[in-house]
Amino acid sequence: QVQLAESGGGLVQARGSLRLSCAASTRTFSIYAMGWFRQAPGKEREFVAVINWSGISTYYSDSVKGRFTISRDNAKNTVYLQMNSLKPEDTAVYYCAASPILWQLPHSAYEYDYWGQGTQVTVSS
Repeated sequence: QVQLAESGGGLVQARGSLRLSCAASTRTFSIYAMGWFRQAPGKEREFVAVINWSGISTYYSDSVKGRFTISRDNAKNTVYLQMNSLKPEDTAVYYCAASPILWQLPHSAYEYDYWGQGTQVTVSS
């Protein structure tokens, strides 16, 4: 089992920035693709970004492309989501997740085996 714990959420004004972190409790962290998802009240879970096992390949949803950056530090078993130019519609609970898929960049929640508890991000107008 892989334990994931998000942190860094909070309240921020529109056009502001926030950096989320996700720490994994396993030394096999480097063999997983790591993704970020979000879920707003009354809406389904939405893919945000993914980074492959080595950190050299990333993929973003159109809604965050150019504003968010995903990165990872395998030595620290940690993945990050830098969020810039935040908008009120970015308000959601943000979840990190781990996927064993190594041959492509998974963007479906069903391709991820492990999930964190989530961290709340609220963007005020």
